[in-house]
Amino acid sequence: MAVLPTLRQLQFLVAVVDTRHFGRAAERCRVTQSTLSAGLKELEDTVLQARLVERTKRKVLPTPLGAEIAEQARALLAGAERLVETARTGGAPLAGPFRLGTIPTIGPFVLPRVLEGLRAAYPELKLFLREDLTANLLERLRRGELEAALIAQPYDVADFAVLDLGPDPFWLAAPRNHPLIRSKAKTVSAADIDPSELLLLEDGHCLRGHALSACHLGMGTRGDRFQATSLYTLVEMVANGLGVTFLPEIAITAGLVRGAAIGLKPLAKDSPPRRLGLVWRKSYHREGDVAALGVYLKGRMATLRFGRRHPVVRA
Repeated sequence: MAVLPTLRQLQFLVAVVDTRHFGRAAERCRVTQSTLSAGLKELEDTVLQARLVERTKRKVLPTPLGAEIAEQARALLAGAERLVETARTGGAPLAGPFRLGTIPTIGPFVLPRVLEGLRAAYPELKLFLREDLTANLLERLRRGELEAALIAQPYDVADFAVLDLGPDPFWLAAPRNHPLIRSKAKTVSAADIDPSELLLLEDGHCLRGHALSACHLGMGTRGDRFQATSLYTLVEMVANGLGVTFLPEIAITAGLVRGAAIGLKPLAKDSPPRRLGLVWRKSYHREGDVAALGVYLKGRMATLRFGRRHPVVRA
């Protein structure tokens, strides 16, 4: 009978392939580096009798065979996790651990307002949150490190299942004495905005592309003289007269601009909103969990917006 690899050995391999570093792989697996190295060497020399990684003093690289074995190992490990989860939860929806990703322009403004009700509805749920950029969250989903992610669209999610949670319109944020704020018009047209005044988030944030799309501008626009790392920074920059920006409505209703010396106006209908969505792997086995979470979030999202009538706001 052939000697089979242990799940622990497969975890070691996947961690090394993902991190390309023995130390970081050991930290992920919560073992010492010597334990991980010995386990991986036994997998190579005794069990599979094949070289899976290339080792040098500076880096660790998977061999082509090692990368292929690691992908198969992910499927085996995911199956083992499903076995444990099924036993622990007894099949009840949203019971046990659930790892949810969220992007920085959604998480701080949505999750604090929905988590209390979610815990009350599903008391056996153990929710673990991960905040990161969209590209990183989707990669974690592919690797099985997350169950689902809360993101904004449009974004290329063709490989995933998606539940639309509704629109999140943009508002213009500008100094209170800005002509577009002082105008009697109830909305702002994209054509009225000077691209040279625009302040945007730095590259990597999907909100940057969504904001440019709302203003019908391309990604190569040079109006972003300053780039911020968060919406909070953007608000401070606008309040200090450095320019104007776009803010998602979900953040405004959460109090993002409360107390700031800025004015707000909704964009006209010709400016497309971003759309919030819950994404997960199409192969994910706990469909009942995602369905329950999606139904709950979709219902709560509607209560976090201004509604169909948008008052002009001078913060």
